[in-house]
Amino acid sequence: MEENNKHTCEPRPGESLKQMFIAFGDAFSEVFNDPELKAKAKDFGEAATESAQQLGRRFKDDDVKERFRKAGEAAETFGKSVAEYFKSDKPK
Repeated sequence: MEENNKHTCEPRPGESLKQMFIAFGDAFSEVFNDPELKAKAKDFGEAATESAQQLGRRFKDDDVKERFRKAGEAAETFGKSVAEYFKSDKPK
């Protein structure tokens, strides 16, 4: 029963992908002061969500899993480097 609740609380891959693009779009549009970039990232995220059913089936393919794993690692590395950059800016 708890397993069922876990699946209903977690976002589906397509929705998660959409949220990621929206977050990246928000962050980069703020950094680059580019509202068009924000809109494009949001549009791309929505397009990915619209094809979520197909995308969900593709997530089960080993090749696709590996590619997203690598993309996740790259995003994690980027996040860590940005956090480290800002951490070094803090006064001691």
